Amino acid sequence: MRARAWFLDTRPLRGSRPFRDLWIGSAASQLGGQIATVAVLAQVWDLTGSPVGTGAIGIATGLPMVLFGLLGGTLADTVDRRALVRATTAGQLLAAAGLCVQALADNKSVVLLLALVAMETSCSALGAPARRTFPVRLLPADQVAAGLALTNVSFQAAMLAGPAMAGLIIACWDFPAAYAIQTLAVAVSMLTVLRLPSMKPEGGAIAGGRRRPERGGWRVILRRPTLWGSMATDMSATLLAMPIALFPLVNEIRFGGNPQTLGLFLSAIAVGGIAAGLLSGTVTRWRRSGLAQLVAAAVWGLALAGFGLAGQLWMALACLAVAGAADTVSVVTRSALVQLETPDAYRGRISSVEHVIGVAGPELGNFRGGLLASATSASFSLVTGGLSAVLAIAVVAVTNAPLRDYRTPSAVEEPTVPQVADAAKKAG
Repeated sequence: MRARAWFLDTRPLRGSRPFRDLWIGSAASQLGGQIATVAVLAQVWDLTGSPVGTGAIGIATGLPMVLFGLLGGTLADTVDRRALVRATTAGQLLAAAGLCVQALADNKSVVLLLALVAMETSCSALGAPARRTFPVRLLPADQVAAGLALTNVSFQAAMLAGPAMAGLIIACWDFPAAYAIQTLAVAVSMLTVLRLPSMKPEGGAIAGGRRRPERGGWRVILRRPTLWGSMATDMSATLLAMPIALFPLVNEIRFGGNPQTLGLFLSAIAVGGIAAGLLSGTVTRWRRSGLAQLVAAAVWGLALAGFGLAGQLWMALACLAVAGAADTVSVVTRSALVQLETPDAYRGRISSVEHVIGVAGPELGNFRGGLLASATSASFSLVTGGLSAVLAIAVVAVTNAPLRDYRTPSAVEEPTVPQVADAAKKAG
């Protein structure tokens, strides 16, 4: 294999203008979103001075993500997905502009601020399932994983740079500037979406003029071992071994509670994720993506168990970097597998399930980790959580041969329209 094949596979950016537009818009939106997240957190703290107030941000974002994410999945299998994403992005742009205006007006109402956050999150969640289906429609089958790796790299870069940029922007120009930059970023995303081709659901999402029952998406998942196995692997990793809630406690006990150290924990995960993305060529070109996800998820669990035992800062950061790299590989391989294994008529609904799992799994995992740590210790929670995740993933690997043996289709092996329609008929 040539050396360059080890690095980030940029074929999707070079070969597909629509995907390039989508990637540019997504990258801008992700960076703006990270800046706005910090701005909202800081503004709510200024207005309330209470952890209950900052905790309410989770309610304003979490509930819309779940509720509108599921609704968005149904809509994505009913209407033109490009039109749906255009409409929801326009809603995000309106909400972002509202955040900018309320900051310029020196708003003192936390309710208004959270209402605008909820509006923006609702629009984002409503369009997320449709947006998730775009790469598989814009790229050849053998480049889907590479496209998702590119998207993941931009997300990790936004996570790494966005908070630091937000702190600098707020310190120099206050909240209106942060929200104005987010508004500009969403506007860029809107312009790129306008350039995308029409993407109506294929394979009979609507039969006889009637919307197919929502349970059809769940039937596809339950009847396809590759799908439920992939999602079960992700749930095992996030529910049993999510470390974020334990970072402050670990930092306090082992490293003196230095806030800079706490920031390094989060940065280490992002650095690992970016490094894995930049060296993702081998993974995205390797067709055994089911096995790659299983191995990466197991490495995530082992790395976090190691973090629970690490006594030196360098060792703790190294474990978190490995975990971040493993998470990137797992996310890219899982997302590609789910999109390629799903009949197009069901991609919206199944993408919404994947979206909800991606949102709810980490939050529940953080709650589980914090609850267990309060009853025992941070080390016990991290080690047992990581090892339990590895055990659960091993059970999936042993019992699910279709996932373990799954191979990504080559460009010439993409499903034909009759095959997709037949799969949809069987699933429904």
